[in-house]
Amino acid sequence: MKALTYHGAGLHRWEEVPAPAVRDPQDAVVRVDAVTICGTDLHILEGDVPEVAAGRILGHEAVGTITEVGPGVRGFVRGDRVLVSCISSCGRCRNCRAGAYGQCSGGGGWVLGHLIDGTQAEYVRVPFADTSLYRLPDAVGDEQALMLADILPTSYEVGVRNGQVSPGDTVVIVGAGPIGLAAITTARLFTPSRIIVVDPAPARRDAAKAFGADAVLDLPEATPDTLCSLTTDGQGAHVAIEAVGVPESFELCTRLVRAGGHVANVGVHGRPATLHLEDLWIRDLTLTTGLVDTTSTPLLLDLLAEGRLGTEGLVTHRFGLDEMPTAYDVFSRAAETGALKVALFRT
Repeated sequence: MKALTYHGAGLHRWEEVPAPAVRDPQDAVVRVDAVTICGTDLHILEGDVPEVAAGRILGHEAVGTITEVGPGVRGFVRGDRVLVSCISSCGRCRNCRAGAYGQCSGGGGWVLGHLIDGTQAEYVRVPFADTSLYRLPDAVGDEQALMLADILPTSYEVGVRNGQVSPGDTVVIVGAGPIGLAAITTARLFTPSRIIVVDPAPARRDAAKAFGADAVLDLPEATPDTLCSLTTDGQGAHVAIEAVGVPESFELCTRLVRAGGHVANVGVHGRPATLHLEDLWIRDLTLTTGLVDTTSTPLLLDLLAEGRLGTEGLVTHRFGLDEMPTAYDVFSRAAETGALKVALFRT
């Protein structure tokens, strides 16, 4: 089969590799029908995730059809149409039993495209199938479902839920890429009074408006005074969601949030950020980080199936699966191409 393999910083190939097979009783093999590329994959290619070994098949988001199940799989059969989540869960360890699937200590967590071969291939082996796959209703299309593999649960859990967005809040989101736009969508479930988005790219600011942002700011405009002028009470944001993964965006969030507010970091960082405790110690701030657990995936899937959650506009470019190198090129040059999420489909 063909797959996208990693060969060190800046090096990847679409090449022939052995097809996966069931190794453990709880495994399933899934034919990949739709797959996408994540900003985290670009971080891997930049050398920011040294745990990824040379030769690893990248990717951790897919929709597909089960072609084989191990003898220990009870909830799925061949032919089932499923969502392959970015997080695998053994379901048995202490962390999984507490719902912290991203911190699974039994061989799961973020393993696909990281510690084991991932989804950017014609077929993928999924460990712990019963607790790591989600059966898809007929009402949900492949492209819609693909947005639930990572960006929607990540923005919801690590940004909106960890940030404790509440009705009437002012929410500032720094970064209008796919995660930032998904944060707009999921924050609106909690009826904040204002959602303000900061991004240097005009096209992404326009996208933020289309997704429901009440105001958008270019980076030079994103000052505490400007933000206070956009709030009903003249203070900063109740919640600041960092959706980029660079030091400057994190530090900006700490300046835009009000006293007693919450900074929810979602972005994947490859460089240190400065924590200005000399300024922040007195402001009663809460700072959270996190890896998605995907506990919200069933809820979000229900909302999607009922038409209560929209994914329209997140995918801007579509390709055939064998166009993976072109899709990577387009996605990696998002500032030039206007790419948000790219989707690749089996043809």
